[in-house]
Amino acid sequence: MPNTSGPLVTALLYDGLCTFEFGIVAEIFGLHRPEMGEGWYRFASCAVDDGPLRAHGGFTIMPDEGIDLIDRADIIVVPGWKGVHEPVPETLCERLQQAHDRGARLVSICSGAFVLAATGLLDGGSATTHWRYAAALRQRRPAIAVDDSSLYRNHGRIFTSAGSAAGMDLLIEIVRQDFGPEAASSVARRLVMPAHRNGGQAQFLERPVPIRRQSEIAPLLDRMRANLAAGWTLERMAAESRMSVRTFVRRFAEATGTSPGEWLTAERLEEAKRLLVTGRLGIDEIALAAGLGTADTLRHHFRKRIGISPREYQLRFGQAQPS
Repeated sequence: MPNTSGPLVTALLYDGLCTFEFGIVAEIFGLHRPEMGEGWYRFASCAVDDGPLRAHGGFTIMPDEGIDLIDRADIIVVPGWKGVHEPVPETLCERLQQAHDRGARLVSICSGAFVLAATGLLDGGSATTHWRYAAALRQRRPAIAVDDSSLYRNHGRIFTSAGSAAGMDLLIEIVRQDFGPEAASSVARRLVMPAHRNGGQAQFLERPVPIRRQSEIAPLLDRMRANLAAGWTLERMAAESRMSVRTFVRRFAEATGTSPGEWLTAERLEEAKRLLVTGRLGIDEIALAAGLGTADTLRHHFRKRIGISPREYQLRFGQAQPS
């Protein structure tokens, strides 16, 4: 355990451990960070199962302590779970309930939400999990408002996150709450990720990956990306590809998995995001440069597709940039 005096964080270890999810917790809370001072987190793992514990990847793990560590921890993280249909031991539920009662924070990553849900502490509140498991969680615990569009949610001192990588967003948000934005940005920079992605999962989704990288559409895509401010009508795109509009639409969908209009809007938003982060242009200039026309149109697409305003995006993403 690091030689610090800050909040004690423990990650639960179980047979069949989700390795990536545990690694996130250990990286953010367990890595030695002398620049953060003596008040930084202490970290230790604890086993909730008996006997040798296996992890995804074919290796066995040795916990720091047993389940009693839950009774002393300030933050308890459930890094995934064995499976959405795997029962949660009653003894574990009782320990988590008691920890919550004494003021500890409970945190889950991905399917770990099923463990926290089993305690009953989320009933009447909201939670999130990986979108693949959202329906199962709703069915299992109808008293929980399951939000499958957010990166993370909190219900009092209980925090849940979506798919595995969203766990990093949640843990960095906890760092922000405990130590402020500068500390959160420092941790995020070392992870090479933005310091804040809260809100809808659409905020930082990448553009669709082309289904066919080598196609007759590819040269046109390059030209469009190089001149997003141009008036790219469907007729112009088809003409430059030397196809009829009907054939072009079909070939475009085969190559990209989406329609020309959807692809172009997504590309323009990607360019707008890039320009917002640089901070060198105003909203009106960015809207024109990205091919979205007006600031109102830019704001409309941000709200609709990303879930926040351009200004909010600029502030949140900009915090992750090196000073």
